[in-house]
Amino acid sequence: MIDRRALLAGGVVATLPLTARAGRLATPAADDEAFWAGVAADYDVPPGVIQLENGNWGPMARPVRAAYEQAVARVNRDTSYYARRGMMADLAAARAAVARELGVPDDEIAFTRNATEALKALILGYNRLTTGDAILYADLDYDSMQACMESLAQRRGARVRRIALPESATRAGLIDTYAQAMADEPRLKLILLTHLSHRTGLVLPVREIAAMARARGIDVIVDAAHSWQQLDFALPDLDCDFVGLNGHKWLGAPLGIGILHIRKAALSRIDRDPAEAANGADMVAARVHTGTLDYAAWLTVPDALAFRHRIDRASRAARLRALRDRWVRQARSIPGLEVLTPDDPALHGAITSFRFRDATSPEANAAIAEQLLKRHRIFTVHRVGAAKGACVRITPFLFTTSNDIDRLASALSEIFLQA
Repeated sequence: MIDRRALLAGGVVATLPLTARAGRLATPAADDEAFWAGVAADYDVPPGVIQLENGNWGPMARPVRAAYEQAVARVNRDTSYYARRGMMADLAAARAAVARELGVPDDEIAFTRNATEALKALILGYNRLTTGDAILYADLDYDSMQACMESLAQRRGARVRRIALPESATRAGLIDTYAQAMADEPRLKLILLTHLSHRTGLVLPVREIAAMARARGIDVIVDAAHSWQQLDFALPDLDCDFVGLNGHKWLGAPLGIGILHIRKAALSRIDRDPAEAANGADMVAARVHTGTLDYAAWLTVPDALAFRHRIDRASRAARLRALRDRWVRQARSIPGLEVLTPDDPALHGAITSFRFRDATSPEANAAIAEQLLKRHRIFTVHRVGAAKGACVRITPFLFTTSNDIDRLASALSEIFLQA
């Protein structure tokens, strides 16, 4: 039994196994329920609800929240005395910690307030388009990024190509879809790729698609808002020049954490932010002008990384996939229920959406999500925008239990029987 008082006093140290307490990485099996119960005990969750909508932002674990509260207190107390006498060095250390985790030099990243801000800077700052060039995005890309691509085209006199990604997807089918789009557009210059879709959870083979694009002289901007810390990868694994990431989703850092990545060799392809002095230092940070950040949030990032580092990254990703696989295996036996990510582990993480075959409207899927909450106390969210119709998104987190997942599968069976 977990001692809650000891937990509150000692945080994760009180619940993780001895190897993790000693500073060595824990490598638990994905089905080691006792281990993951110890991890779950470090999170607060909504009372009386099974929280399966963790895609909006991720919770801070108690030790991370405590560190954030201390940082808030210091920033509030010391204000400019701290800001002008040491805070910049502490923020630089936080940035260096993020860069190490991402596997890139620290002068190739800059802090933003979220992935949207980072990707907006990349898309709208892209300067290699001329009149008549083409740009491309897909139905599963994030709405704000689709809007930025449309705006970029209008500003630069470019044409927009929008494609629908296949359901059910395969690795080869996804690569072929993008290869065909490149072949169809000889003046294609820029592609937006979402590493892991917020709509369905589909994971793209980004490295392979980006390599094809590079061979044709096409640039790629990668939206990794949901994939970082949900999947097991570092930025060199993607081999891309431009990436926007989020720290307040799967890292579990405080709200207001985004990351802009630009490789040095590609820096000139993104314009400086208009608020940055033209004669200032030519660096990644000059591509986005945030103004005053939530400094306490950024000062907490090393604590969020330290909490995550108690468990091997591959083990965390495997646990999240296992939770997804558990409900999907049961749901696939329900007639008419369509699971919108394939079972290929390279093509999904924790997030996976579903729809019933004859219920593709936003209203129908919103009603299913509402039924899950009202009848079963399971909180989910419906998503729109996929070419074949709306869906309901299921997003487990590290505090999710196998029992939570089994209750979801049972609720879906009940909904089918009542339909």
